[in-house]
Amino acid sequence: MKLETKHGMIYAVFAFVMWGLAPLFFKQLQFMPSLEILAHRVIWSALLLVVIIGLRKNLHKVKAILTDPKTLLVLVISATLLGFNWWLFIWSINNDHILDASLGYYINPLLNIALGTLFLKERLSKLQYAAVALAVVGVMIQVVTFGSFPIIAFSLAISFAIYGLIRKLAAVDAMPGLLIESLVLILPAIVYWYGFADSPAANLLENSWYLNALIIGAGLVTTAPLLCFVEAARRLEYSTLGFFQYIGPSIMFMFAVFYYHEQFDQERWVTFGFIWAALVVYSYSSYRNMKKLKVTL
Repeated sequence: MKLETKHGMIYAVFAFVMWGLAPLFFKQLQFMPSLEILAHRVIWSALLLVVIIGLRKNLHKVKAILTDPKTLLVLVISATLLGFNWWLFIWSINNDHILDASLGYYINPLLNIALGTLFLKERLSKLQYAAVALAVVGVMIQVVTFGSFPIIAFSLAISFAIYGLIRKLAAVDAMPGLLIESLVLILPAIVYWYGFADSPAANLLENSWYLNALIIGAGLVTTAPLLCFVEAARRLEYSTLGFFQYIGPSIMFMFAVFYYHEQFDQERWVTFGFIWAALVVYSYSSYRNMKKLKVTL
């Protein structure tokens, strides 16, 4: 296995473990509106990235992006998707929809497979096609039998899958690209915080040091896993990246059911059951492919 691939796998594991633990953090800010938490995510992420990039002396890469209109436009689009995904994730957690968020990120790797096939010309095995089919069947059964569509889950899955695809295709380093995305979002974030935020925590000068630490910490909680994800996406095939993405939603699922006691009814059992079966099939297929690759090498 190539060293670059190994590094990509390590980045992927770190990213998805941190995302899986994220609900524990954002639940501490549940009394704040989701848009206000989003504003803090954007602002403190941008400031953290400026510091990191400055220390690494990579500001010239940021300037290069700013002088390239085509790349800048791509990052504006990816920033919009990212901002929406961040907001919906926060809203889901703080409105007791962690199971929906978990389902969304279970579906996400299967969407990665589809996008990798359609846009990156990645070839899939019969087992991988079967995995996608199982996921589709599970969702269709929920729609037909129970009369509902997992809107939250699919919105999270689709927005993040397309974001990941755009970042994989864009010839931009992880940190400079993420900083540009944060800067795209920072003006509306500041406007919202200054003009519309009305929670008890809106004025940092009136907060306890612990609460301010949590609010500012949203930048670190946001930036660290995303940087790892982008680094992983640049080093791994997009369909291979999906192999690791079950880690985050599995951690979320455990917290939702056993810690926060969200309702897990028959409808959820059916959908989750098919998604889990799809992931087992896909994981087995990926394992076989890796074994074949080792034999070839």
